[in-house]
Amino acid sequence: MMKNARLLFIFLSVTTGYAQLKPVTYSDGAQKLNSLVIAPGTAAASKPGVLILPAWKGITAHEKESATALSKLGYFALIADIYGAGNYPQGSKAAGALSGTYKKNYGDYQRRIQLALNQLIAAGAASDNIVAIGYCFGGTGALEAARGGLALQGVVSIHGGLGKDSARPNVALNPKVLILHGADDPYVPQADIIAVQQELRDGNADWQMIYYSDAVHAFTEKTAGTDKSKGAAYNESAAKRSWQHLQLFLKEVLK
Repeated sequence: MMKNARLLFIFLSVTTGYAQLKPVTYSDGAQKLNSLVIAPGTAAASKPGVLILPAWKGITAHEKESATALSKLGYFALIADIYGAGNYPQGSKAAGALSGTYKKNYGDYQRRIQLALNQLIAAGAASDNIVAIGYCFGGTGALEAARGGLALQGVVSIHGGLGKDSARPNVALNPKVLILHGADDPYVPQADIIAVQQELRDGNADWQMIYYSDAVHAFTEKTAGTDKSKGAAYNESAAKRSWQHLQLFLKEVLK
């Protein structure tokens, strides 16, 4: 049964236009995890890597597109499987409930990110030359990676959730931080923005936060549609600008 599932996983990876993405199977205890990794199109002695943390529905075409584009820019890229085999949500309600569990149990989230990071290093990325980026729920994960002290040079939250339990203390944040945020995102309250900026100051972080006008949640996600009244919508201008800002950050932070 597991063999058939693995063959299906490989088949889907190849037939959806992302043939260079390779499956990586590992585990967290008894839980099987299925990430995707891709080598850089052009080899670099410094072996820079980008760990991609998916949005709340898990690995989709959006993350695969990003990984493929990053490989063409010369980066090792790995898309992390946070939920694990048998736990992939069907629909927004299930995705919201499952992602909420990891936000609450942030230690589990940090552990799954670390396990994926280990796989990126095993695939060839240099352990001291990696940035983690995340979309939506994954953007929360990127910040959690910094809070958890993971060995990263930088983290990038792209239309991500910014809040954390106010009872948690602010800690030193070693990675450089970039937050790419829709100026009209209704899912991120102003209180969370104020709190995360204070957290970054308290953590003595090297940080930037860039706002995109007329952009709501999920502004890089083409499948979100363009009706911003729904709170989540694709914004072509914000998507292109954020991609450029991401590239500038990677060039600055990675060797």
